[in-house]
Amino acid sequence: MNTNLIQFPITILILFLSINCASTQVEPSNNEVHKFAVYSIETGFTISKVRTAQNQNKTYVVASSYEGTILGISLDGKTLWKNELSGFMNHDIWAADINNDGNDEIIAANADGTVYCLDNKGKLLWQFKQNDAPMYSVCVINKENEAYVVCGGYDNSFYYVSPKGEMVSEIPSKTYSIEKPFGKSHKELPPSGLHITNFLRPGKLNGKDILIVHGVQNSMNGDGSIYLFNPLEKLPFETVSVQKRGPYGDLRVVDANSDGSSEILLGRTGAQAKGMTFRIIDTKSPNKQSVQDLNKAKDKASLKRGMYRVIQPEVIDNNGKPAYMSLFGSNIIISNIGEPQAAAEVIPTRFSFNDMFKDPNSNKVILASAQSGGSAIHIIDFSNKEWKNGYKKLNPPGKIQEILTNSAEIKQNLKGYKKPSYQKESAPVYFMSENRKKQGAAEAIERIEAKYSNPIFLNGGNFDKENWDRSTMTSEIYKNKRDGRMKYILTQNDVLEIIEEKHQKSNGKGISYWGGHGNDPFMYQVSTTMKGMDFANGNKTVLIYPEVVDSSEEFNFVMNEMYWPLANYASTRNGNLYMRNKHLFWQADVYMPMWEPLVAGKYANVFVPAMEETTDKSMELSFTSRLGLWASGSVDSWGARCARDNVSFDRLRQHSNQTLPNHFLRTMVYSISSGAQYIDNFPVDQEYMSLLWDLIAEGALYVPERSDILSFSPVHLSINNPDEEYLTTSSNVKWLTFYKKDGDNLDDFAFSRLNGTWPGAPLTKWDFSRYAAGANERRLNFIPKYNNGMVLITPTQNGVFVDKDAVRKPLEENINPWYKGKLKEYYSDGKNYMSADGKTTYKPSDYYKVIEKDIEDSAVLLPLTVSGNVGWVVAQISPKHLRLTIVENGYINPKKATASVKINSIKVVKIKDILNNEEFKPNVNSEVEIDIPLGGFRFIDIELENELK
Repeated sequence: MNTNLIQFPITILILFLSINCASTQVEPSNNEVHKFAVYSIETGFTISKVRTAQNQNKTYVVASSYEGTILGISLDGKTLWKNELSGFMNHDIWAADINNDGNDEIIAANADGTVYCLDNKGKLLWQFKQNDAPMYSVCVINKENEAYVVCGGYDNSFYYVSPKGEMVSEIPSKTYSIEKPFGKSHKELPPSGLHITNFLRPGKLNGKDILIVHGVQNSMNGDGSIYLFNPLEKLPFETVSVQKRGPYGDLRVVDANSDGSSEILLGRTGAQAKGMTFRIIDTKSPNKQSVQDLNKAKDKASLKRGMYRVIQPEVIDNNGKPAYMSLFGSNIIISNIGEPQAAAEVIPTRFSFNDMFKDPNSNKVILASAQSGGSAIHIIDFSNKEWKNGYKKLNPPGKIQEILTNSAEIKQNLKGYKKPSYQKESAPVYFMSENRKKQGAAEAIERIEAKYSNPIFLNGGNFDKENWDRSTMTSEIYKNKRDGRMKYILTQNDVLEIIEEKHQKSNGKGISYWGGHGNDPFMYQVSTTMKGMDFANGNKTVLIYPEVVDSSEEFNFVMNEMYWPLANYASTRNGNLYMRNKHLFWQADVYMPMWEPLVAGKYANVFVPAMEETTDKSMELSFTSRLGLWASGSVDSWGARCARDNVSFDRLRQHSNQTLPNHFLRTMVYSISSGAQYIDNFPVDQEYMSLLWDLIAEGALYVPERSDILSFSPVHLSINNPDEEYLTTSSNVKWLTFYKKDGDNLDDFAFSRLNGTWPGAPLTKWDFSRYAAGANERRLNFIPKYNNGMVLITPTQNGVFVDKDAVRKPLEENINPWYKGKLKEYYSDGKNYMSADGKTTYKPSDYYKVIEKDIEDSAVLLPLTVSGNVGWVVAQISPKHLRLTIVENGYINPKKATASVKINSIKVVKIKDILNNEEFKPNVNSEVEIDIPLGGFRFIDIELENELK
């Protein structure tokens, strides 16, 4: 019985009535499968990319998983073969017959810099690699009946490769590119005349084969250019400046009018309405470009959901008419070619999908897995009139249903949980941006507020900005800064009236709002912000400052004119400055001289380190860096955030329309169990996220003070005087062309491969993220492993680097007394390691072995350690009880996990899951294995024989 196929037949559509309802699965024959308008094939993998291929004149699906496994899947649901390849992600896949055997070969452009070629049975034929820069695009093109693989990526060249995997020629972008950097920045700009190959695709011009290249320099603010090549030629015969509407995350080649010449469809990537267009370029007249605007579609309300999406356009047969079929988030938009755009029809469903591919031999489209962690692929037959109903009711099987079932089980078990009398009270948690108007939110919040004092829901929300006289500001840069997304229309009195009203409606809890932004820190006069705090009457005021990062001398003006005066004022008025910064700020920029008062702990009760973690590739570093400042006493609390574009590690491919926020839930459980108190989440499905609120309210999710935590490694790394090259290059994530084939790519840095060149790339052996945090790639490590304990990144504690004027106490005096006499400190400037006296510098590629061994050896000093694909935290909740929180760390690639718990220097009486009461017994090696459900987490109570001292 083939049980991995779910169908939506012409007359019977499978409808899931609730999250606990399972569908009946039907096994069709190979002929019956063609009767279904929409059906799903469960794969067991999170599928990121899909194509179709031919094997003995039969079509099958080629799928690439999140972790880079390639699968061959028949249209009736059988897994034909699979190949794990390198274990790193594939940025692009292609299928074509390159050796004239009548079957398609499968070619994958991998993040490890390799192109892999597989045969029709999934066996590796050859691999091609020039360097470590990720391969980003691949296709096959023909010249005189000879096939060539064309591949390129982040080394600023593309390559022709023979059917046997041998290089034929290299085409460096520097020989033809017209790309130029733009804007003014204190960060390094790339040179002109370079680009990465965003897309490589075969096309036709007047019936002849051509190669279409889309080259870009910037992942967020550039349109790039189209270059048309005759196969194997060194220079393009046509260069086309793409008219402003980018950036572009999708490129399709079609011949909608069957005239023997291709049209190029460029799909935008972006947020909300910004991403609702795709550009059409006719290769016969490439400068006569047109735009298909989904904003003009009728019934477009579902299109405007505030998510980041890549529009993926194609051409299908729509009841006998050629039509643009666009996948945009969770919507399909159908627009007949030549008819008014306003006549376009929108067909919505609940979930978005990671990719789409139109089968060239039929009127079918293959959808990759649902973006919320799904594991199925979905096939739509546009020739079947029932496809719209099937798509609307599409409810993915597999991981999505397992996530919902596991979440419902946790929720049900929580109903029977009673907080034990011995458990300490948790630290308060402030939810700063929950939207009470969203479905299910108001009732849940009111229920919690009526019965519990924790969590605390602030009255959040932004409002228009103050139009005030800046003529006396001495900084020309900040005098003229404005955020183009905002309206500057309020007077000071208008602002104060709004703030006063917000406090009045906060039920005595307090308020939060944007105080400024990196685009304009001075959205309000400092005096206005101060007066606003006076309305609090002792309640909380949290001022949110996103992306306010600038390491130039000019930023001292902002520090002296705004931050330090506000920090002084807020320190006596229950105010906080919630610093939602980006990139390396908390492990690098904050250790620059201008931020010294914060690190010294002079405003520990004011500043809250948080993150704007979009486009970044360093989540495991920002996490432990915020913990390090908190544990060291620089700050008394820290914050966490989940946003709609957190999954955008690659801005050109912003498939960030997760409608089931399970990745949010697990990230928050991990962060809050690690001590995060200030939460600034983007509302997606607040009815689902209300489980998080209940876990805190009931005390199942324990929120520790820094002195409770017992999962910090005794080894910590202190930052001093960050290296300028490290600061500049590692935060430069939007520009993409920094790879140097014969030069220094900063791979020897202690923290490496952080700029825009390395999406999904493998880490070096000596990178801190690998040996300390258990990461293996630069991608979405929101729930890091730290198997040997959380290795804190801290302010310096000893040696010549220590701040003698620091207000904060030494690290050892802030954390659990267990650590007395056990701590070991190392020093880095981000580039190198150095001795405590500052006289000796150590190369990371050698010295990492010393630190790695010390981390591993020191792990046995901890009460326990946990290994496996999990994040974990241990907190002491009473003299004889520990709370172990374990979170499955798959993020948008959830998997069942096994946590291996090693009991070290404690004697245990009982180990029990506090929600389902399952008990665990250590084996003869003092080890316990605990299964963690897919998309889930567990709270484990460990009762000790003796009080922990």
